[in-house]
Amino acid sequence: MAEEGIVGLALKQTQGLLQAEDILVEAVRDMVKDEIKRYVREKLEGRPELKEELKVAVAELMEAKIREAAAMVKMAKAGAKLGLELVPPHLREEVTKDLIGMFEKEISVLMDKTI
Repeated sequence: MAEEGIVGLALKQTQGLLQAEDILVEAVRDMVKDEIKRYVREKLEGRPELKEELKVAVAELMEAKIREAAAMVKMAKAGAKLGLELVPPHLREEVTKDLIGMFEKEISVLMDKTI
């Protein structure tokens, strides 16, 4: 029994060391990222036309992501409509109410996060 206690204690201490090691690795990773960012910014400052080109490309990427999200919403809407068409008529009203309630909750959570 005493050995189990010693083994358990050793395992706990080893886990503590691993967590400290993880923190160190994460800190070094962040430092490397910061150095890369500094290097890239330095290069961009010397090339204003490249900086502007990158700015435009990022704006286009953001617009594309928004369009993708809008398309996904449209697909979800079409999928919900199709799903309702597949529901037997006598259950359609109940299922519709459940879906509306679910969407209202999700939209409310989304709105709370964005506002």
